[in-house]
Amino acid sequence: MRVIAGLAALLVLLAAGGAAWILSLPPRIEPVAPAAIGAAERRATLVALRPPKRARPVVAIVGINDATEVTDYLMPHGILTRAGVAEVVAVATEPGPVRLYPALAVAPDMTTAAFDAAYPAGADYVIVPAMRRDDDPAALGWIRDQAAQGAIVVGVCAGAKVVAAAGLLEGRRATTHWYYRRALERLAPSLVWVPDRRFVVDGPVATTTGITASAPMMLTLVEAIAGRPKAAEVAADLGLAAWDARHASAAFGVTRPFAATALGNRLAVWRHATLALPVGDGVDEVALALVADAWSRTWRARVVTVAASPVTTRSGLRLLPDRGEVTGAALPLLGAAPPLRQLDAALAEIAARHGAATARFVADQLEYPAAPGEDRS
Repeated sequence: MRVIAGLAALLVLLAAGGAAWILSLPPRIEPVAPAAIGAAERRATLVALRPPKRARPVVAIVGINDATEVTDYLMPHGILTRAGVAEVVAVATEPGPVRLYPALAVAPDMTTAAFDAAYPAGADYVIVPAMRRDDDPAALGWIRDQAAQGAIVVGVCAGAKVVAAAGLLEGRRATTHWYYRRALERLAPSLVWVPDRRFVVDGPVATTTGITASAPMMLTLVEAIAGRPKAAEVAADLGLAAWDARHASAAFGVTRPFAATALGNRLAVWRHATLALPVGDGVDEVALALVADAWSRTWRARVVTVAASPVTTRSGLRLLPDRGEVTGAALPLLGAAPPLRQLDAALAEIAARHGAATARFVADQLEYPAAPGEDRS
């Protein structure tokens, strides 16, 4: 999902309406702890997500080559691969690398055509990230075909719009990133919007809220495939204590501080910087995606990866670096801490460098229920 591009339109409104428009917006609404998910709902979700075809399912994560959201594409791949409960394949609609946004590029495992040849029975699950274009005909046609062959389709974040454009959300319960709710409802007028859920499963179609919701969604998928102990093991490795669907939807939206931060950071061009992020073989692509995404969404920085040659990530993806050596400002090497803790550390560093308002602005774009000093419950 390209919140950076989508929210750029906000600046036009801000320029036209000025301070009066900002003041007309609501102040930040502090989240209210969401109610626990009932046992019956949890059971129904797990039953709906059980592998439809194979004991060891095949998961295809699809992207378009020119622009697919980085965390939506890499986090599902990294989580499902580290779980070891499925065959995970990164696919693209055309040959060549997948340019991710707002940062990074990877070489997918194969094209959709090659996947069809290798797996004529289709995938068990198709993960649909946000894409720059919701109407890419190759992507939509392939997703429809996979659904017709019995795949469970999971729209991550604004990937729900792609799923809707494929015609798979009419009459279904669904969610998406808070910024794209109205757009989703225009694409699928008969869908039923479900608030206060990080993810929603309706039959063979699932959708999630903003970018970081792919973590609880993928852990729930792991639980449906291999049971709760395996999901708990992977969650601990990620640094996530709980992964159910509870969510405080009302805490996210275009508020007065959000709009003011967006405008101030975009216009402060003299403060914008390119930040080099050194990477090497074995880099954890979940942590990499989260950290690169977070810094890029400050609207103050562009993140570029640095390595002497292509590197292989922890889960086996080939990452294509932007530069061969560090020039200018650099971010520290990613550590061994769990990925979600590295996101917390990145948000804390963003707050230290650019202020708490910018850290909160980033967390809101990621639809992450925590920023420095906040409760993650």
